[in-house]
Amino acid sequence: MAKFIALYMGSVEANRRGEANPPTPEQIGRGMAAWGQWMADHADIVVDAGGPLGKTKRVSPKGIEDASNFVAGYTVIEAESAEAAARLFEGHPHFSIFPGDSVEVMPVMPVPTGP
Repeated sequence: MAKFIALYMGSVEANRRGEANPPTPEQIGRGMAAWGQWMADHADIVVDAGGPLGKTKRVSPKGIEDASNFVAGYTVIEAESAEAAARLFEGHPHFSIFPGDSVEVMPVMPVPTGP
């Protein structure tokens, strides 16, 4: 099976929804229980449970600076194909309970080697 990284994405709109209607402690508890159940249901394919991500630092030839993006967290899984990996996240608590925007799934490619 191939490895895939799933990036839990936010957006300006999702953030506004969360700010306008912040989740109650009960909603957070329900969401985390559903997330934990998703992880338990897929334990056989989860390579790295990942977790939420904090503030971004961008490193470039110009130096180090604060940056922003919409990546809120990640998980690494194994699946037979990109399609199969993506289907695992349909209805995921990230956007079915929390104000997340989407889950982006992409293959983890092997590191190229020299000739």
